[in-house]
Amino acid sequence: MAAAISFAASMAASIPAVAAVTLPAVPEAIKAKGVLNVGVRCDQPPYGYQDEKGAYAGVETDMARQIAKWAFGDESKISMTCVTAENRIPQLTAGRVDLLIATLGATPERARVIDFTKAYRWGASGVLVKADSPYKKVADLDGQTVVTPKGSVQAKWFEDNMPKVTTLRLNGTADSLQAFKQGRAAAYAHDGATLVVVADQDKSLRVLDDVFLVSDAAIGVRKNEEAWRDYLSASVAKMHDEKLFRGWLAKWVPEGIRPYYVNAFESPRPDGK
Repeated sequence: MAAAISFAASMAASIPAVAAVTLPAVPEAIKAKGVLNVGVRCDQPPYGYQDEKGAYAGVETDMARQIAKWAFGDESKISMTCVTAENRIPQLTAGRVDLLIATLGATPERARVIDFTKAYRWGASGVLVKADSPYKKVADLDGQTVVTPKGSVQAKWFEDNMPKVTTLRLNGTADSLQAFKQGRAAAYAHDGATLVVVADQDKSLRVLDDVFLVSDAAIGVRKNEEAWRDYLSASVAKMHDEKLFRGWLAKWVPEGIRPYYVNAFESPRPDGK
C-alpha cells in the first residue's frame, strides 16, 4: 500500500504547465540509432490507429512524430510498431521499441516492470452497452459477462472488484467490440475515450454514465534509462507549453465529442473508483 501511495504521489503532476521548456540532450544511445523506435496502438482511435490506407494516425502518433522532430530534426525519422494491450510492455522490455506511446495507464503494477514519464493526460475506464439495455451503473453488471481486451487493466479491475462478473478476454479492440455486438457479452469494458468514439458512430450503443479506474496515461520506457525518461518528460511538458495537443485533437477528434478529450488533456484528474 505504501508503495502504491508513493507511486500515486509521483504521478500527481498529471498535466505539466511549464513555461519556455528547454529539452535536455538526447541520450547518446538513442542518438546513435538515428531513428525513433516507438510502439503505438493501431486499433484505438483517436489516440493510435491505422487509417484505410494503412497509415499511422491519431494523437499519440503525432506525439511520436513530434518527438522524432525534436530528437533528430526530422519527423520522418521514426519507426512505428503496432502494439496491443497484451504485448506492448514485452515489446519494450525486449528492446524491440525504445518507448511506448500506446494508451498506457501508469499503474503501480506496471511501474515495477517499466518506468513512466510525466503524464500527458488522464483517462478513465468505461462500459459500453446496448442503448436499450437496462444497465445504468457498473454495479448493475454483477453476474453478467463483460468482454475486455487481453492484457487490459479493465479485466483485472473486474476480477478484483466484481468477482461475479465473467470476463471474456479477446485479442484487441476490434475482436472485443465484435463479440459484444454479436451478443456474446452484456457489455464491453475498455478505455472510456475509445468507447465514446464507438458510441458516437453507432447510436444503438451507449456508454454508462459511471466511470471507474481513473489513471494517468504516460510514455513508457525501460528501467535504468533515466536520461531518456527525463528527455521524454521534458518533451511532454513542451507539448503542453506549446499547446500542441489542441491542434492534434482538432485534427483527429470529431467536434461533437472533442470536449471529452480536451478535458482529459487539460483538466485535473477526477476522482474515480
